Amino acid sequence: MELLSGVDHATERRGLIFGFIGVLIFSLSLPATRLAITHLDPIFVALGRSLVAAIPAALFLLVTRARIPTREQCVRLGLTSAGVIFGFPVLTSWAMQYVPSAHGAIVVGLLPLATAMMGAWVHHERPSVGFWITAAAGSALVVAFAAFNGGGALHLADLALFGAVVLGAFGYAQGALLTRELGGRETISWALVISVPLLLPPVVLVTVRGDFAAATAVEWAGFAYVSIFSQYLGFFAWYKGLDLGGVARVSQVQLTQVFLTMMFAALLLGEKVTWLMLGFAVAVVVAVAIGRRMPVYRA
Repeated sequence: MELLSGVDHATERRGLIFGFIGVLIFSLSLPATRLAITHLDPIFVALGRSLVAAIPAALFLLVTRARIPTREQCVRLGLTSAGVIFGFPVLTSWAMQYVPSAHGAIVVGLLPLATAMMGAWVHHERPSVGFWITAAAGSALVVAFAAFNGGGALHLADLALFGAVVLGAFGYAQGALLTRELGGRETISWALVISVPLLLPPVVLVTVRGDFAAATAVEWAGFAYVSIFSQYLGFFAWYKGLDLGGVARVSQVQLTQVFLTMMFAALLLGEKVTWLMLGFAVAVVVAVAIGRRMPVYRA
């Protein structure tokens, strides 16, 4: 096995900048989702956001005359969609009914390390023993926080958030791999467009049965944000960053998302951010940062 070498510093810096722009956009996702589901059905928010995002995605592909993906690429686009279009949005939207977005930010704080691990798997890399130890430590911290904050037991919402982390990381890694072949904008656009046949039936069903009269302009604004920014434009920068700087390296920029989400939750929703939350957030960040420094080898 050989130790992986890094990309050149200029390219890495560009990757980190693009990555941070993506993270900044994603940081508002949980607060915006919590706003939207006040009077909107969580499934409508989770899947409807992708259906709305598919409209500008289709227009982009038509205007740019993007080449049609091969059959093998379509399979990988389907895997990307399973993570970032279905899995992560559905599980986080459901969880936001039961826990504050600041709480969710702590659990989702595992996403950088999970993304690095998924990237290692997809790109045929082998993390060292030290990497796995820190991964386990970070996971233990998140489980401990979720259990303590839930009165000694894990809430089903915590399990949903853990599942969202795994599926989101998987979608990130698959999308980053496709970005090298199709381009970042094309990857998320095709992933959205090919998902439309699966998105339409449940969204139509929920729309027919739903009562949207009680939804306010603020709640619709939250839905609009997760549709256009979280589900589409944010991936332009994020996949570009992962491609330029590498999945393991750039994924660690997402460490800042825990604190940014807490800040937005306090500003927009008036949620209370406790010292306990901040303490666990710092502990998770430290664990992930240590894990990032552990060597990774290519088989």
